[in-house]
Amino acid sequence: MKPIQVGLLGIGTVGRGTFEVLTRNQEEIGRRAGRGIEITMVADLDTARAREIVGERARVVGDAREVIANPEIDVVIELIGGYGIARQLVLEAIAAGKHVVTANKALLAVHGAEIFKAAAAKGVIVAFEAAVAGGIPIIKALREGLTANRIQWVAGIINGTTNFILSEMRDKGMDFEAALKDAQRLGYAEADPTFDIEGVDAAHKATLISAIAFGIPVQFDKCHVEGITRLVSADIKYAEQLGYRIKLLGIAKRTDGGVELRVHPTLIPARRLIANVDGAMNAVVVQGDAVGTTLYYGKGAGSEPTASAVIADLVDIARLDGADPAHRVPPLAFQSNTLAAAGGDLPVLPMAEVVTGYYLRIRVADEAGVLARITGILANAGISIDAILQREADEVGGEGSTQTDLIILTHDTREGDLDGALAHIQPLPTVLAPITRIRKEELQG
Repeated sequence: MKPIQVGLLGIGTVGRGTFEVLTRNQEEIGRRAGRGIEITMVADLDTARAREIVGERARVVGDAREVIANPEIDVVIELIGGYGIARQLVLEAIAAGKHVVTANKALLAVHGAEIFKAAAAKGVIVAFEAAVAGGIPIIKALREGLTANRIQWVAGIINGTTNFILSEMRDKGMDFEAALKDAQRLGYAEADPTFDIEGVDAAHKATLISAIAFGIPVQFDKCHVEGITRLVSADIKYAEQLGYRIKLLGIAKRTDGGVELRVHPTLIPARRLIANVDGAMNAVVVQGDAVGTTLYYGKGAGSEPTASAVIADLVDIARLDGADPAHRVPPLAFQSNTLAAAGGDLPVLPMAEVVTGYYLRIRVADEAGVLARITGILANAGISIDAILQREADEVGGEGSTQTDLIILTHDTREGDLDGALAHIQPLPTVLAPITRIRKEELQG
């Protein structure tokens, strides 16, 4: 069969990896796909650098629209990133009848509904395995491998930068700022790490996961997003003493009332496999009603790991190019006419309705009766306590200190109820600092 001809938009880190892996493994990839796959055009603003990478093996242009306009191009790979020009180019490629492969989680989390609708109308494929967890095939696992299951929840370490920072804080006792600088020095964090450390990158990915797991539209605007910038080393140390690790998790959970969609620092029991995923690695746990608990682990970023996912999408397209669009695997796993309406049968719940456990760190005056007053307020709100850890005043503030930390773990409770209780605890004259609250997940099957 005639080889699939591919146009590559953007030849940065992932684009270069894609070109090199496809060239290196071309024979084996062709044997899997049943036909050749060739990148024949590359568009990049830095044409000189692009030519250094591809040599004479592909035509290099500075205008991405030249690639889209070329009738010989069957598939467009979008690796530009962002929401702006990338959205326009993807929609133009679809309108031109090209299949699209993208690693752009931000684009799909925000504009996915529009893009998937356009692709369905044109009968082309939009593939995005590389958009979530890099080289880990979590999209394919959810969309195809676990298709017999009613997915109950998904929880993932899906941002390597924040996982590296939290690992450094735990292993070396660093504070957040020092660990961030270490991550930037080693290339794990960007010069502007905002999207990573504030949880936005993980929220884009969690939004896509929720859509595929539960058959709901992509609804990034309804995802609760909380980063790691307010974590301190003391909380990581206290969590360890209680048998927990702190990880930034993306969580999508089905409940009777709707779907929980949230990204935030989370206490996880140290005995769980995912709690022991360190450094810049990613891991995703999926709970299905039939299969039980499954874990997917690997590199969530990087040139060749992400290229692995991009090329897997190209192989799928090569296999399905001539198939009736109605017989292809839907991009969001569920047939488009069966997707739950936004806010309908499976609404994304507000955080006040989320039910989970909590870690509370309360800096208090070292006086008699303080603990009884706080636990009484929690009890009146119907909040059950799982464990309490009280530090010695000297340990917290040095010799002669008159302050101490109370560490309280709660059983599962509704967040709105906890909010009400904390509103009564915070103003107490014996509470000396803003209360730290971190959510807790047992992640049991």
